[in-house]
Amino acid sequence: MSVLRRRVMKNFCFKIPQSIEFGMGSLTRLPLMLDEIDSRHAFLISDRGLESVGVVKKIQDIIESAGIQCTTYLDVKPNPTVDIVNEAVARYKESGATSIVALGGGSPIDVAKAVGVLVNYGGSITDYEGPGKVPGPGVPMIAIPTTAGTGSEATASAVITDESRNYKLSVISYEILPKYAILDPQLIMTVPASIAAACGVDALIHALEAYLSINSSPFTDAMAEKAMALIGKHIRRFVANRKDEDAACAMMTGSNFAGIAFAWARLGNVHAMSHPVSAYFGVPHGVANAILLPTVVEYNALADCGRYEVIYNYIRQDNRADVAFKPEMLVDEIKKLNAALGIPASLSDVGVTADKIPQMAADVMKSGNVLVNPRQSNINDIIKLYNDAL
Repeated sequence: MSVLRRRVMKNFCFKIPQSIEFGMGSLTRLPLMLDEIDSRHAFLISDRGLESVGVVKKIQDIIESAGIQCTTYLDVKPNPTVDIVNEAVARYKESGATSIVALGGGSPIDVAKAVGVLVNYGGSITDYEGPGKVPGPGVPMIAIPTTAGTGSEATASAVITDESRNYKLSVISYEILPKYAILDPQLIMTVPASIAAACGVDALIHALEAYLSINSSPFTDAMAEKAMALIGKHIRRFVANRKDEDAACAMMTGSNFAGIAFAWARLGNVHAMSHPVSAYFGVPHGVANAILLPTVVEYNALADCGRYEVIYNYIRQDNRADVAFKPEMLVDEIKKLNAALGIPASLSDVGVTADKIPQMAADVMKSGNVLVNPRQSNINDIIKLYNDAL
């Protein structure tokens, strides 16, 4: 077995400025959190899918049974747009609410972060694009993830689609972090297998890219490695049986740790390339990431300093220890994992066409994630990667 060649340790800092509550049935803590921020009127941001399966009503009942008023905005869609954010802001201002509860995957949580900024500081969310543009804290927010994937409850970014540019913009600031997060594994135990698979692989990629990022640190490595250990061991079990409590707990915790890791280490080419795929073709974020992963991992192998073997050992199923590791073994294992989880094999399988690749590649180069990818990349490299994944 090869020895992991550690990078020279750089200066780093970290903080986890949140209160995160984990556990089966931890949703019952929600009214106490609202009391702690002195809010008697919560604005619940979610989507129609969670409304249809009764999860929205469950949260409403918990809030209202404590004598706290609840107003809802439920029109969040996947890859949420600037218009959706504006609608939610208007609804919030009409309601008289004093806090936000974000219920769902990355889309409702990202919309909630954006709403919190615009309610307090005005303008358009495009005014806050990039790092460090938010002048102060947003509306007090409690995030309740219903997927084990995005880690949005622990990240200092919100991704919103600007349809006028076919571009997914990012607002990056620790001012938009939710004040509280509730991680109740019961909420992810009824999702369809396809959602569990796409979200689970997304969480794994968050940890993997944070671990490989040139901006990684001992702190982010610790979070990323624990996330990969939890997700790698349990993702197959969880997709096979969402009622598996141990698997659900591991996936929910792993997703959160991965979110903390990439909040500080950033990501890489997989995420930089997946955002345009979603913006131009409406491909779900997790699916786009999973399809791109084998191609990017193969490309980045040239820069590997021993970390590929660590990742491989977290996600592999066999117990063989008599074979010398080669980077292509990780690529093959990722392909096997995607196939087992029902992830499409190529971008063309999800409707991506070659004519948009030059435009998508230009958008990729605007992403800060490219700058921390372990192998340096120019626009021609990105074009080739898209064509390889097509």
